[in-house]
Amino acid sequence: MATSFFKKVYWLVQQIPPGKVAFYGQIAEMLAAPGAARTVGWALAALSPQQAERVPWQRVINKAGRCSLRSFEHSASDQQQLLEAEGVEFDARGTVDWRRHGWEGLSPDEVRELLAEAGLD
Repeated sequence: MATSFFKKVYWLVQQIPPGKVAFYGQIAEMLAAPGAARTVGWALAALSPQQAERVPWQRVINKAGRCSLRSFEHSASDQQQLLEAEGVEFDARGTVDWRRHGWEGLSPDEVRELLAEAGLD
């Protein structure tokens, strides 16, 4: 069973538009939980196959702009392929250009308000 924080992570990751990426710490900061980047990663790694079809986990990468291993089911290569199918481009080192593909995101206040509307507060 997903924790309340995990559910909030899943909701927020669903807000990332196709062709854009966010980093783990950015998601944590938007959820007013600075320092919880690893927990965001654990939440995404805990997705069931059915949840992974609804939550675009591939849109969350590390702060260096690279894909990270998600689970035994999906590799960093799988993640990159899914992102490339959405139009995200990688350089020769496997890095995303944050200026081009980075999601600006939402403020913690906006997130708090939207989570309340969604009944996840």
